[in-house]
Amino acid sequence: MGMSNLTRLSEFILLGLSSRSEDQRPLFALFLIIYLVTLMGNLLIILAIHSDPRLQNPMYFFLSILSFADICYTTVIVPKMLVNFLSEKKTISYAECLAQMYFFLVFGNIDSYLLAAMAIDRCVAICNPFHYVTVMNCRCCVLLLAFPITFSYFHSLLHVLLVNQLTFCASNVIHHFFCDVNPVLKLSCSSTFVNEIVAMTEGLASVMAPFVCIIISYLRILITVLKIPSAAGKHKAFSTCSSHLTVVILFYGSISYVYLQPLSSYTVKDRIATINYTVLTSMLNPFIYSLRNKDMKWGLQKLINKVKSQMGRFSTKTNKICGP
Repeated sequence: MGMSNLTRLSEFILLGLSSRSEDQRPLFALFLIIYLVTLMGNLLIILAIHSDPRLQNPMYFFLSILSFADICYTTVIVPKMLVNFLSEKKTISYAECLAQMYFFLVFGNIDSYLLAAMAIDRCVAICNPFHYVTVMNCRCCVLLLAFPITFSYFHSLLHVLLVNQLTFCASNVIHHFFCDVNPVLKLSCSSTFVNEIVAMTEGLASVMAPFVCIIISYLRILITVLKIPSAAGKHKAFSTCSSHLTVVILFYGSISYVYLQPLSSYTVKDRIATINYTVLTSMLNPFIYSLRNKDMKWGLQKLINKVKSQMGRFSTKTNKICGP
């Protein structure tokens, strides 16, 4: 880039997952399928929860919000990826890049805090079952939802405003498939000291706070479950947490790998690891929660049967209208 436009670039170039032209169409097909499965799976979870009275409780309320956040999370990233796979000029405007970074951070943080809220819900259900209804009341659920949303918007705004103060003059090629904070910081020719300090303090705290909450919740659950005398009782208690615990491991495992390292060591391996928590986890969540949860399976089956019934009625009406 020329030295005449040091403080503001008009656009960035997203290098993507591969620079080879022969890889673009197969990658487009792969991520299009992943995106459609993510949308369909999470939408089915939301519809099943809201259409089945048996699923009207805090656990499934948080799950429906998590599914909605996952749809938004992948939509911030994947559509632009798909466009770039088929474009020779893989560009993203400066404003669009900051907007993508902002909403990626927003929905990523909301996901993180929702997982913490779900851990608290499971902890209360197992450790204090007789007071579950009074503790996890409507007011408590709203607070557990309102805090992560409010915090995530301000947290993300802070990081984007700090990035907006940087000077870019060496290159406009982002070695990533979307505008993540670390790859953009690597392009700056001005000091990123403040950005890195904020990322390692406020940013790390925002990720670790819900993670610590999850750890504490599961330690309490473990202690309670070990006190249950029957093996069947222990199995039942653990089975209610297995889906959530699987999602937590997938989400936090890949995030820890990518972000708990110095900015200078950010490489192509981190791009691949980022796919886990930005794309794959959102796609796998509906399968994890539905395949390992009997109530969720029942709710999805009822929804599918209802859709089939409606389609059957529509087909019958159409045949009567169009028939001889």
